[in-house]
Amino acid sequence: MNISRTKKLVVTAMLCALAYITVLVGRIPIVLFLKYDPKDVVIVIGGLIFGPLTSFAVTVIVSVIQMFTISGTGIWGCIMNIISSCSFACTASFIYKRRRRLSGAIPGLFCGLCCQVVIMMLWNYLIAPIYMGYPREEIAKLLLTAFLPFNLIKGGLNAGLTMLLYKPVVTVLRRSNMIES
Repeated sequence: MNISRTKKLVVTAMLCALAYITVLVGRIPIVLFLKYDPKDVVIVIGGLIFGPLTSFAVTVIVSVIQMFTISGTGIWGCIMNIISSCSFACTASFIYKRRRRLSGAIPGLFCGLCCQVVIMMLWNYLIAPIYMGYPREEIAKLLLTAFLPFNLIKGGLNAGLTMLLYKPVVTVLRRSNMIES
């Protein structure tokens, strides 16, 4: 039992490190000031392996480290990162946990994408004026022209990359005896 917990902790720590590295090297500007980074792929893979609480833990750890090291948006950016990543990864992994097959992964990732888009539209409307210094009316104009396309692109890329990478990552972790079959 203790070995299993230790392995889970080690794999979770590796996922945190990988997610942070993807933020460092994988940032791609998409729309205006919004940048895509594939950290949510790593976070949701962790959630698909261990469950939604692992997704939450990795999200918080990586977002806090990102806030103190490379982020220019401070605590507000950290909060937005946590909300965005959790809405996608925790939703997807919660649904997948109920049905651990491809028929659970696809709806899980799709629901995670939809949840992320809806939640981020609301939170961008509420929080973006505070940390961007724009009037709420200006942010409202950007919702459909910038935030919606960005969140759809981000969620779509994350879901697609997760579908491509999940099986090979799990196979490697099983062969290295880091997770159970």
